[in-house]
Amino acid sequence: MKSQFRLPGGELEYAVLAKLWELGSASARDIYTQVGEPQGLVYTTTAKVLDRLHAKRLVSRQRRGMAFIYRPRIARALVDNARARELLTRLLGPAPHGAAATLVDAVESLNPRLLDELAEAIAARRRSTHGP
Repeated sequence: MKSQFRLPGGELEYAVLAKLWELGSASARDIYTQVGEPQGLVYTTTAKVLDRLHAKRLVSRQRRGMAFIYRPRIARALVDNARARELLTRLLGPAPHGAAATLVDAVESLNPRLLDELAEAIAARRRSTHGP
């Protein structure tokens, strides 16, 4: 089934969306002061990012006076899962076995305990989808 939204196009779009998830709703000015301004962006850049997120069906907007109030339309977990799948698809490529083995080695070198946690998560997933 094809999703009814497009993923955020980059880190700025994701940062704006993450701020909306945190706040629940906000104006472009609110997002600008909390995300855009600290990054040295101009207000219109923040407004354009919100427009793109609206076009991608990731946020809804409702006019309040002279401004729009934006709200997230998609749960963070759905977007994060879709981003992770996209990243893994690009990372692992068309022959994922070798790349997956390399990924396991990299995870082990970063944090050996994380491998145990991943093994437990994999076992739990298999039990939930295939039974005990």
